[in-house]
Amino acid sequence: MTALKERPLVLDGAMGTMLQERGLKPGQSPEEMNLTMPEVVAGVHQEYLDAGADIIVTNSFGGSREKLSHYGLAGRLTEINAASVQIAKKVAGSKAFVAASIGPTGRFVEPVGDLKFDQMADIFREQAKALIDAGADLITLETFLDIKEIRAAVIAIRDLSPAIPVIAMLTFDNNGRSVLGTSPEAAAITLEAVGADIVGSNCGLGVDGIYDILSAMRTVTSLPLISQANAGLPLLVDGKTVFPGTPDDMTAYHDRLLALGVRIIGGCCGTTPAHIKAMKYALIGKEQTRTVAGPPSGTTFLSSRSGYVALGGRNLTAIIGERINPTGKKGFATELREGKVGYIRREAVEQVAAGATLLDVNVGTPGIDEPAAMERAIFSVSGAVQVPLVIDSSSPEALERGLKAADGKVLVNSVSGEQKSLERILPLVKKYGAAVIGLALDETGIPPTGDERCAVAGRIIAAAEALGISRNNVVIDCLTLTVSAEQKRALETIKAVQQVKASFGVNTVLGVSNISFGLPSRPLISSTFFAMAIASGLDAAIINPKEAPMMAAFRSAMVLLGRDMDSAAYIAAYSGQQAETAMPEALDEPADIRKRLGQAVIAGDVDAVTALVDTALSERLTPLEISNEGLLPGLEEVGRRFEKNQLFLPQVMRSAETMQTAFARLKAELHGMGIKPLAKILMATVEGDIHDIGKNIVCTLLENHGFEVIDLGKNVSAERIVAAAKSGNVDAVGLSALMTTTMSEMENVVGKLKAAGVKTFTMVGGAVVTQEYAESIGADLYAKDAMEAVARIKKLLKK
Repeated sequence: MTALKERPLVLDGAMGTMLQERGLKPGQSPEEMNLTMPEVVAGVHQEYLDAGADIIVTNSFGGSREKLSHYGLAGRLTEINAASVQIAKKVAGSKAFVAASIGPTGRFVEPVGDLKFDQMADIFREQAKALIDAGADLITLETFLDIKEIRAAVIAIRDLSPAIPVIAMLTFDNNGRSVLGTSPEAAAITLEAVGADIVGSNCGLGVDGIYDILSAMRTVTSLPLISQANAGLPLLVDGKTVFPGTPDDMTAYHDRLLALGVRIIGGCCGTTPAHIKAMKYALIGKEQTRTVAGPPSGTTFLSSRSGYVALGGRNLTAIIGERINPTGKKGFATELREGKVGYIRREAVEQVAAGATLLDVNVGTPGIDEPAAMERAIFSVSGAVQVPLVIDSSSPEALERGLKAADGKVLVNSVSGEQKSLERILPLVKKYGAAVIGLALDETGIPPTGDERCAVAGRIIAAAEALGISRNNVVIDCLTLTVSAEQKRALETIKAVQQVKASFGVNTVLGVSNISFGLPSRPLISSTFFAMAIASGLDAAIINPKEAPMMAAFRSAMVLLGRDMDSAAYIAAYSGQQAETAMPEALDEPADIRKRLGQAVIAGDVDAVTALVDTALSERLTPLEISNEGLLPGLEEVGRRFEKNQLFLPQVMRSAETMQTAFARLKAELHGMGIKPLAKILMATVEGDIHDIGKNIVCTLLENHGFEVIDLGKNVSAERIVAAAKSGNVDAVGLSALMTTTMSEMENVVGKLKAAGVKTFTMVGGAVVTQEYAESIGADLYAKDAMEAVARIKKLLKK
């Protein structure tokens, strides 16, 4: 990290294509070459070192147990990874740093995938240990698609070593999102929180696109950034994959990247030693920007998978929805004991619609497994809405389960000034990269004066900082007492808020509604107190956002304090309405069962859909009417919202699961009715490519839209695809490839299908595939994502 402060460093370029040119065969593990052809791997490193690279990246991208198992090499994991470091270090000597590469597993963490958080972390911990023990100077996490997976990777590495520098990079598309919908800002917040030292992006985009991604990251982090762009977007020339970006093209953004605070510049797909040499030369004489405009100091950032919230400063006071709490809610408590999440999903959606920017999740009720219930609740809320979460529990076990289940950086509610609480809660906050609410109370209870509460807050902040938790990640709750019982102490809370902010520069939160307990017309007292607290510097409030007076006080205060610029939010909420009566309505349940079925699919309400299907059957709807007039319109609406970036892949998959659950109930009714699928589709990832996440998603959505799918899996030979297409009498063949080195196999398969006289429509897709490439190899259609694949296949088959 010291070197980064002295000058920008150049990281090397692509490894896979270099190895392919030097003997790597289709379907062979690149990492195995560390054992079988170490001199070839060393030769690639030497070329990049000679080109001027300051950082050499090991040949261990696919060195995890999960990846190596595809080649029968899992038992040699330690040997392969250790060899990758040893080869690189021998070449680098004292001239360059050695960064140990770790890539994604090809699987997702639940609920999107089937791996538990601990299983994913164990996979990364095993590989990282082999790399660290072999003497790697730093770890680089590359080409990740899932924020939850890379979060698990960083946490696993930090379990092994608090000190080794970690680079963490996600891959983004042209829309500025990862495959699973993560924004650059959410990624940077989450990765910094769990302990990444350098954040950025690699692959997927050229240098112009990477610059846009890093510009967004810079608004929320002061960490050093890394740019590892492709040499343009791939083209097919004379049957070979070519990246058109020249060495000079790769240097065009150097000045802008340096001004942004990029400390490492490297290359990804298509870059060669020639590109790295040009990039190194272009940096000669350029001054590293010493002062970089990052986020305002004192800001507390929180994130979900796809969004983020900033607390403090001139930001809007955060509204923390308090309704997901079983206290006084018998129906919710009953659902928790039954393992259901219907109430949780409804309240999450309704509170966000009413204006909540964060959601408090509390499942503490007698007679349940609270850690398991917390995990279900976090999965449910994260699938229903896109706001960051507040995990609320007095149980360290439940908190930890919730922290593992979360997609981003959450706010833990809470820790107190009691020594026992500090010792049990703060280590979890540190490990899982959270922020925490600090309650200004200790073993003696709630101090009566603002001065005493401020003193407790100081002890909490000191304890957090001693563990390496920034005070920006401590939000102090000065505690709201009911004015009906302790009238003189109400103003002490306001005083404490002011003192805490003045003394420590931290952000503050209050459970505002407590102020009016035991009084009539509670919203009058609560909303007035809320406005007073905001004027005194309150940064977040735990309230019921469905109470109109509370939201009216909040929105009015934001206008009067100059934090709602041009009164935009106020106007959006109240335009055409009277402020005293305006309130977002709870989501009305439509009377028509068809609409209710559609809404269940849109909401991904797996728990409710079977009962809704039964209701529809009892109302004498036929299975086809249930499917075509209820379920499928809902899934089509999911597709429209996905296209508009209103929903993201995790929500799409939840909706798909809801469809599957509904169809499972309908199968018995459909049996013997002679219902035929829309068409029969054969799907496969081509030979040499072991990536199948995208293909699996397409298969799921095709099935939900009424297609019969034959899935041949990954690394499938052209001969097997042709044979299966002929014997299965399929209507279409879908081919997928993720790697540039396997794109050309698609052309081979398409040619053999046509030569064999297979009468099918051929479609292609995958991260590196483009419309132009699809046309050049004679494919009938191209789809950039799973939803588009379904729509285009339907349209094509109609023709």
